[in-house]
Amino acid sequence: MVETPDEQRERERREDAARLLRAHLLMQDGVASHAQLTAGGVMKTDIERSVRRKELRRVHPRVYVDHAGPMTWRQRAWAAVLYAEPAYLCWTSVEEPRRRDDGAPIHVAVDHSRRIRPQDGIVIHRMKGLELRAYGGTPPRLTAEDNALAMAHEAAKDIDAIARLADAAGKSYVTADSLRAALDRYPSVRRRALLAGLIDDLGAGTHSVLEHGYLTKVERAHGLPAGTRQAPRSGPAGNQFRDVEYAAYGLVVELDGAVGHESWRDQARDADRALDDLASAGVLTARLRFHQVFDTPCHTATRIARILRRNGWNGTMKACGEACRMKEA
Repeated sequence: MVETPDEQRERERREDAARLLRAHLLMQDGVASHAQLTAGGVMKTDIERSVRRKELRRVHPRVYVDHAGPMTWRQRAWAAVLYAEPAYLCWTSVEEPRRRDDGAPIHVAVDHSRRIRPQDGIVIHRMKGLELRAYGGTPPRLTAEDNALAMAHEAAKDIDAIARLADAAGKSYVTADSLRAALDRYPSVRRRALLAGLIDDLGAGTHSVLEHGYLTKVERAHGLPAGTRQAPRSGPAGNQFRDVEYAAYGLVVELDGAVGHESWRDQARDADRALDDLASAGVLTARLRFHQVFDTPCHTATRIARILRRNGWNGTMKACGEACRMKEA
């Protein structure tokens, strides 16, 4: 049967639409949006036909995948980004899971001025200046630096904000300069002074944020005696400096602010156990990390006080506030 000109044009249009559909699906792990398809000439009727034939399946409103089975993490990520577009992967969704997909919701960032209807499996974060923080990627996502600051901004506690920055700093491609540049793009971030100090410490190899935290959150806040800062001593390797020394009571406190070490939370637990041993055995050097200073300052003060008392201190501890968790040493 010979095609009429109109039938020929319609067949060619459908073939072009099918090629465009396949191209979009190929580039995006089998996921495409209604807007992407129709912009290239695919008609609503073509999409509906593909859905009826089970060549496409609706995942979210106006977002489709090319099969009826379980979706991979990348497909779920693409679907979330396309549903909320323009949007970018953020938070725990910036990187693909190393292990099997556990089905956790996909986090995406959109401009703060937009309102997106919630969907199962998607968590929407509204952010200011979003276009400054995104990079290409497939699917598109925030930079590691900006994502870390966004998570730090919403962290409930200082130690959680520190953890976000530490996790980012542990990546080989993240530097103090790149973190500082991200901080400049994020003028309204909470705990800005704390985060700026951590970044400066990372670049300079110092522990000033941790040292200041010990002074204000542990020592002064709980009425411990004043230690001597950066007390010099001579050793086999030459002149060295103790972070905090209580010379009259035979105790040295060394502060390890190793931001960026992948196992820093494990190290924190090890330091907790070591501090308990100090409190019972009276060893002369206590090594503290961010966890002991920012997360459990009251317990840390109690343990330090026990060591000081054993070595002659007869002062009185004080509560740092109504919610203080110290125990009388």
